[in-house]
Amino acid sequence: MQLRHWQASCVDLALNRFSAGQKHFFVLATPGAGKTVMAATVAKELFSKGVIDYVVCFAPSISVLDGMRSTFSSILNRPMHGQLGAAGGVFSYQYLASSKTADWSFLEKYRVLVVFDEIHHCSGDDPDLANAWGREVLLTIGQHANLILSMTGTPWRSDSTKISLATYIDPDNTIKCDYSYGIAEAIRDGVCRRPMVTLIDNDQLKVANETYESLSSAIKNSELRYSEVLRNDEALMFLMSAAVKQLARARLEHENAGGLVVASSVEEAVRIQMLLCDFRQSSILVSYKDPNAHKKINMFKTMTTQWIISIGMVSEGTDIPRLRVCAHLSLIRTELFFRQVLGRVLRLIPGIVNGHGWLFSFAEPSLLEFAERLQQDIPDKILKVEKVRGATEASSSEIRGGKEPNSGYEAPSILNADNWKCTQSENTDNTSEIGNNALLFRLQGQYRQKVFSIFSDV
Repeated sequence: MQLRHWQASCVDLALNRFSAGQKHFFVLATPGAGKTVMAATVAKELFSKGVIDYVVCFAPSISVLDGMRSTFSSILNRPMHGQLGAAGGVFSYQYLASSKTADWSFLEKYRVLVVFDEIHHCSGDDPDLANAWGREVLLTIGQHANLILSMTGTPWRSDSTKISLATYIDPDNTIKCDYSYGIAEAIRDGVCRRPMVTLIDNDQLKVANETYESLSSAIKNSELRYSEVLRNDEALMFLMSAAVKQLARARLEHENAGGLVVASSVEEAVRIQMLLCDFRQSSILVSYKDPNAHKKINMFKTMTTQWIISIGMVSEGTDIPRLRVCAHLSLIRTELFFRQVLGRVLRLIPGIVNGHGWLFSFAEPSLLEFAERLQQDIPDKILKVEKVRGATEASSSEIRGGKEPNSGYEAPSILNADNWKCTQSENTDNTSEIGNNALLFRLQGQYRQKVFSIFSDV
C-alpha cells in the first residue's frame, strides 16, 4: 500500500523512537487523515524487524473496532480476531474496563505493541482520579505493555481533564505530541476535503416582548433555549432545505454522495426523516437503541440512499467516505463533538472530485465560537457572509416556497416550490414546549447563512 507522505514520515519517526528506547509514541492527526493505516504499518514494520510478538488495539466504539480489525488484517495479512494464529486482537475500552474474564498477563510474558485509538476517551494521569477507561489503561496496560502507540484527532477533553498516558508541558499545560498532522496540512496535501461550515441565523427573533438581532443574542439575553430552536419547524425546514440542496450539488460531481443528520433525540430524528421524505429524499435512521444500528451503518457505506440520520452514532471514527454534507442538530455543543462531527464529511475518496465537505447548523453562541476557532487554527482563512438572495436576504416566508417578483431568489430546495410540502403551520407564532414551560418566540426576520470557509476558492 502506498502511504501518504505524512503517514510514511510518522511511521519512520515512530520506529526510530521505539528503536532508541522510547516506550510511548503519541500521534495527533486530524480526522480522516488515515491514522489506522499508519498504525497498522508501524505494527507491520515492528513484526518484520522481530521487535514484537503481538499487537493489541483498543477503540471507543464497535464501528471503529470493525474498521481497525479490517485495516490491520489487510496490512498485516493475518487475522486480528485474538485467537490462535492471529497477529493480535482489537477490543473496546469498555471491554478493557468491564471484562471479568480477560487475562492480560500475556503483556508481561510477550513483546506486545498496544495501539490506543482516540485515546482522549481515557482521562486521568492518576489511577485514583481517572475515569474507568483511563484507570485500566494506566494500571493494566501502561505498566506492562512493551510498546504503546496512542492516537487522537482531538487532543483535549470536554471536561478539561488530562488524557491518560499523555505528557503535558508547563506552564500552559499543553499536550506534547511526538507527531502532529493538522487539518491545514491535510487540506494542503489533498488528504482531507476542505470544510465549509454554514451557520444559519435570523436577524429578528422576538422572544416574549423583546426583539433580538441574532440567535446568539437571543440565547444569551433571553430565556430562549437552543433546544427550542432545534424543535422549531420553520428554522428546521430552512436549514434542512439548504443542506438538501447542497447534497444535490455534491451528487452532480459525486453521484453516490451522502448526507448525515446528527439528531438530538429519537423523536426529532423521526421528524427529520419525515421532512426529508417531503423533500423526496431517501434516508435511513440509526440509533443507539437499535441493536442493528452498526449493520445499517455498514450497509449505508455502499448504498445510494441519500441520508443517514443518527442518534448517538456516527459522530467519531466511523469511516463513511461518501458522506459530503452534515446537518449538526444535536444538543451536544462541545468543541470536541463539533470537530468529530465535522470530520465525518472530510474523508477523501480516490478517483472523484472531492471538493468540499459541508456542515450546516445554527448560529448558536458555542458553535459560532468553535467555527471561528477552527479558522483561527488555520492560516489563509476566508470568512464570508453569504447572502441567501442576491443583494438581499431570504425572508422567512420564502422558505415556504414563495418568490418575490423580480427578486431572482431561488427557494433553497432541489424541488420546485409547488412540489414539496411544508410541515409547519402558516401561523408564525411558533410555540415550543420543554417540560411544562412554554416560550413564545417568532422568527420574523431575514435568514442569514454565515459561511466559515477554509482554503476556499470561491
